[in-house]
Amino acid sequence: MRRLRRPLRGPRPESVPVLVGRACALVGLVDIAAGVFPRFRHSRMHALAEVLPGALGPFAAALSLSVGVLLLLLAHGLKRGKRRAWRAAVALLPAGAVAQFTYRHSLLGVIISLALLAALVRHRDQFASLPDPRSRWRALANFVLMGAGSLVLGLVIVSAHPHSMIGDPSLADRIAHVLYGLFGFEGPVGYEGTTSWTVGVSLGALGLLTAVTTIYLALRPEHPAARLTEDDEVRLRALLERHGGRDSLGHFALRRDKAVVFSPSGKAAVTYRVVSGVMLASGDPIGDVEAWPGAIERFMDEARAHSWTPAVMGCSETGGEVWSRETGLDALELGDEAVVDVADFSLTGRAMRNVRQMVKRIERAGYETRVRRVRDIGETELDRIRRAADDWRGTDSERGFSMALGRIGDAADGDCLVATAHQVGAEPGPYGDLKAILHFVPWGTDGVSLDLMRRDRTADPGMNELLIVAALKAAPKFGIARVSLNFAMFRSALARGEKIGAGPVLRAWRGLLVFLSRWFQIESLYRFNAKFQPRWEPRFVVYRASGDLPRIGLAALQAEGFLNLGRALPRPLRRREATARPCAHAVAERDVRAA
Repeated sequence: MRRLRRPLRGPRPESVPVLVGRACALVGLVDIAAGVFPRFRHSRMHALAEVLPGALGPFAAALSLSVGVLLLLLAHGLKRGKRRAWRAAVALLPAGAVAQFTYRHSLLGVIISLALLAALVRHRDQFASLPDPRSRWRALANFVLMGAGSLVLGLVIVSAHPHSMIGDPSLADRIAHVLYGLFGFEGPVGYEGTTSWTVGVSLGALGLLTAVTTIYLALRPEHPAARLTEDDEVRLRALLERHGGRDSLGHFALRRDKAVVFSPSGKAAVTYRVVSGVMLASGDPIGDVEAWPGAIERFMDEARAHSWTPAVMGCSETGGEVWSRETGLDALELGDEAVVDVADFSLTGRAMRNVRQMVKRIERAGYETRVRRVRDIGETELDRIRRAADDWRGTDSERGFSMALGRIGDAADGDCLVATAHQVGAEPGPYGDLKAILHFVPWGTDGVSLDLMRRDRTADPGMNELLIVAALKAAPKFGIARVSLNFAMFRSALARGEKIGAGPVLRAWRGLLVFLSRWFQIESLYRFNAKFQPRWEPRFVVYRASGDLPRIGLAALQAEGFLNLGRALPRPLRRREATARPCAHAVAERDVRAA
């Protein structure tokens, strides 16, 4: 019986961009090596070089070096299937092949470059992703990184010709030669023959490449991240009026630095922000659960169109199940949300002893509290509250994304709740007798979620406990039956790890979390929330693959404001970046530890 041969199959279409991106990085390294290191005199093709013009070799070396650097920069875009990266690579690969053939006289690099070019042309339909949001600060980042890379690579170029170098120049002389060369001037290091010309042209090419890429990034049209339009906000508020009681994080979808996709029926929506190539949603979809799949499908279509990594932070168990069922994504428990049922809250009992004593001590010190809806506060006092909240912020930049609204006292947020603490009889400060602020957003018609907590650093400790207790006592007057406090990451691991009988692995995991709490307030948030005897509602992160988790984690840290890349910017630009990323989830601030 004849055995039928299976035709050779190429890689799966979805894996082509990754393979091509890796190959592009390899070709880039080969081009850099070809431009940096001297050509081999024993090459069979060396005889061809004797008939070429003398200046062609140095220019070919500089071209090979420049093409290699650009291909390395394009590799990541190719991995993500970006169309513009594909166009640039198709233009650069033939130039790199010609440069390698001219300077190194080796066919191997030429064959590799042309093979990659053929793969790009054959699979061009796999490179159709749209551009990412971008801003001007990337030009500064490019200048710093390219400048540092050019300095290191320049040192390699200067030192790669020891046989032609005159004398043994010091490291300082070599660095000075590189710096002069990047600006197109002759440095203190001398070479015999045409090597000086080759090194000078290569260094000049690196300097020109750094300048050109920086200027391009600074002058190219901006594609800022999409934001909520007025129409989007109106539609989201209508969905929250009907279905806002389902998820305590629903109102935070109204942050105006988020974008939104709606289901085809318009009965559900998913809000998100794009951070470092990650399409980051938070909480559950807004609207009717039956329409969630349509909104989720639109979200995934948008992620595929731009080659973004899809992820969801802080969704509920129901939300995690729907996301996993509809998309095939995985869900991992991230922590727990502290929810206090107003009817069950009381300061009596041994478990509430510490909170009770602290509140009574603060009240005896002359503090009083006021709990009001935003619409019931005068504009003058609202302005004072806004300025105080900004001044009392515990970090250089605002924090928050998944559990922060990003504004206080907006006319459209009249249902938000504000609790303030005032020190009666004390000498007035910059904001009068105002000493602490809590801001809550609506959770349906019978609940609120904590947005931010701010206090004057000169006020007595315990302001946060005082205001939370005041809000819980005043809740029935506003028809509030449940209050969502804060999200405690890895709460179950911390709770189980401190119990008697916990195993060594669990104890080690808890020890790591306690160590990380020095920077991320993990344990302090859990301890603070636990004071009020809440019930814990699990929250999940939804992700595509385990390999995406580090990238999602970094994107989440940036979105929440714990990792601010804009700090490398000059101060005026830094302020502009900060205003584009408003407000914080307050209990993540340092005053929680102090409390």
